[in-house]
Amino acid sequence: MKLIISREALLAPLQSISGVVEKKQTMPVLSNILLVANQGELRLTGTNMEVELVCTIDQVDVEVPGQITVPARKLSDICRSLSDQAVLELTVEGERLHVRAGKSHFTLSTLPAEHFPNIEESPQDISLTLPQADFKKMLEATSFAMAQQDVRYYLNGMLLEMGATSIRAVATDGHRLAMSSIDVIGTTFENTRQVIVPRKGILELARLLTDADGTINISFSDSHVRSEIGAYIFTSKLIEGKFPDYNRVIPRGGDKIVIADRVELKNMFMRAGILSHENIRGVRLQLSDNQLQVFANNPEHEQAEDSLAVTYIGESLQVGFNVGYLIDVMGVINNDQVKLTLSNPNASVLIESTEESNSLYVVMPMRL
Repeated sequence: MKLIISREALLAPLQSISGVVEKKQTMPVLSNILLVANQGELRLTGTNMEVELVCTIDQVDVEVPGQITVPARKLSDICRSLSDQAVLELTVEGERLHVRAGKSHFTLSTLPAEHFPNIEESPQDISLTLPQADFKKMLEATSFAMAQQDVRYYLNGMLLEMGATSIRAVATDGHRLAMSSIDVIGTTFENTRQVIVPRKGILELARLLTDADGTINISFSDSHVRSEIGAYIFTSKLIEGKFPDYNRVIPRGGDKIVIADRVELKNMFMRAGILSHENIRGVRLQLSDNQLQVFANNPEHEQAEDSLAVTYIGESLQVGFNVGYLIDVMGVINNDQVKLTLSNPNASVLIESTEESNSLYVVMPMRL
């Protein structure tokens, strides 16, 4: 294999695909990226056996077609370290890949392309075309609430629910829940369809959505989700399992409604969080007429106390929460004011924007 390509054409796809590759792998070939050079194009593939990302580059001069796998991070770091106008010559000689750019010369180890695994695909039975900006906004509004390495494996991802005229994203780690939806025009489903996309897949998919005016083609089978975004083809396995009934988690009938400035509320929570317990992050909220107070302390007997003027008339209420969860919610709501709906010290809080929004958030209380 021998090809010539500019740093500019190679760097962005190489960095995107290297992001899929896990740093610690049980199989050495999974730390590598697959290069396939054919006449007039170079195809890059990275996978962790759960998520696969492929990019085709056509700004390349292929002198000798071929295929090989090379260490993803090292090749990406080499490319990034070169000057912007650099032109790279990649040549396979024996079991080594030689990378030459100007006076620089690098020799990388390789593994045969035949050892590189491919994610087996199954026939796609649902296909959607969505605006990238809307889909990215929905993922960003909910992805923070996904669990990490939870024994309840179905929580380590995001539920995507295709309904009659909309697609909904739901994420929960058992302590909080985030839900958002967008309308789907021109597509209707007779029955609601649910799939669970793993955490790694959601994060990589959101990273690819960079064209604010573009669209994303996304399709689902019984075991995979597949998407074409510009020059990239993204494939992820789906998580098998039953996602919790999120409608049962959403609190109903709360009679204590608080309206507050989102930025001021977030800043107050961040200040209180400085002196909260390092592990449990618990803070106590005290609600009274037109005032919300927050209290925090830690094992070093340090204390924080703060208050904020809010819109609220009703009974006093005292309830504890993980302040980190509250800060996360304030960080993804885009509007100036938020509405908090509570009922009693043992019930979850429902957090929404005061303006028309397709997103809502639930945070469970803590005993302090």
